[in-house]
Amino acid sequence: MAKDILCLWTCLFSALIYTGIHGALEQETENNIQMFEKNNDFAFRLYKSIVAQPESQSRNVFFSPLSVSTALAALSLGAAGETHEQLFSGLGFNSSILTSEEVHQAFLSLLQTLNQRTGVDLEVGTALYIQDTFKPHADFLEKMKRFYLSDGFSVDFTKTAETTEQINKYVSEKTRGKISKFIEDLDSRTIMYLLSYIYFKGKWIIPFNPRSTRQREFHLDDETTVPVQMMYKNDYFDAHYDQQLSAQVLFLHYNDSFSMMLALPEKGLSALEEVVSPQHIVKWLGRMEEREYEIYIPKLSLKTSYSLKETLAGMGMADMFTVKANLTGISSGKKLVVSEVVHQASLDVDETGATATAVTGVEFMFASVSATPVIKFNRPFMIFVIDRERKTVLFMGKIVNPENKM
Repeated sequence: MAKDILCLWTCLFSALIYTGIHGALEQETENNIQMFEKNNDFAFRLYKSIVAQPESQSRNVFFSPLSVSTALAALSLGAAGETHEQLFSGLGFNSSILTSEEVHQAFLSLLQTLNQRTGVDLEVGTALYIQDTFKPHADFLEKMKRFYLSDGFSVDFTKTAETTEQINKYVSEKTRGKISKFIEDLDSRTIMYLLSYIYFKGKWIIPFNPRSTRQREFHLDDETTVPVQMMYKNDYFDAHYDQQLSAQVLFLHYNDSFSMMLALPEKGLSALEEVVSPQHIVKWLGRMEEREYEIYIPKLSLKTSYSLKETLAGMGMADMFTVKANLTGISSGKKLVVSEVVHQASLDVDETGATATAVTGVEFMFASVSATPVIKFNRPFMIFVIDRERKTVLFMGKIVNPENKM
């Protein structure tokens, strides 16, 4: 007999920013600040789990930790017992410090704040697709709407082609066409499908001139190079050189306190990945200084896709994928389990700005004191998209080969 299945899918797309800063932000509550910090901790733990996989060693990595944590926090609304504890602790929360209600309220505050940012083209939210014969608890549906701004749809998963088209159309609309075929193989046994999305688009405050873009070499390692289209700009930028990590950090700003942050290590990308932490984000933000630089950054266009089932299980959230799953907060009838967690992301970077976020590049060059310093992202590097006001990581990844589309 086919068992009932709860499919949890996280859908990510990003894009960067567009117009002016919208004034002073409201003072955050202590709970919200703790949630931001835990989200950043989760982001780095998830990143290190992804890059530790053999298939990620030589590939570009790009994802939205916020999209994943939002989906898992929303799922926890319907979890109980050990399953809830695993989700809660896996996200980094301590129930003796923050209650479940306080965590969900903090996520609501963050989602509302991001959606209200007037100087950006930014949208975040969730959606539930529910089998028309399946009746979840009304309390679960009400809390999904209240805390996670969820849209709700009744569908027939046995009509796989029709339902696939409906969900993909929704995803395409929410991501402005960046992801048009999120689902390719829908299981007819699916009972519920949870989506979490983020769209973030913007233009550089200091744009690049397309006429300055040239084909240049990108160093994959000490022996291998590939030709890439490299953008160039000579201007005043915020930057910081981290002596402890031997890494040059460059900030490319968008409006409304958002920035793309590129970290170029001297000693190889793996050495930086092993030690970098959320505390470094805070330190770099506090120590960035403006001065004149010549910068070289590769144009990028890539899409990434991850199955996070084994990754999340390895991070302590295993029960929800097994018969041990306790999802009685969703339904008290037949047992539900999570069958899969999938994440996709897209990134495009050009002279005017970026849609989504992920940049890779490594190498920097310091000229003499009297010359303009040069920073060349012509070797593997890490990339972040952050909200400087809240020191929150929206997207992160690494670029090891700009020519790879995945």
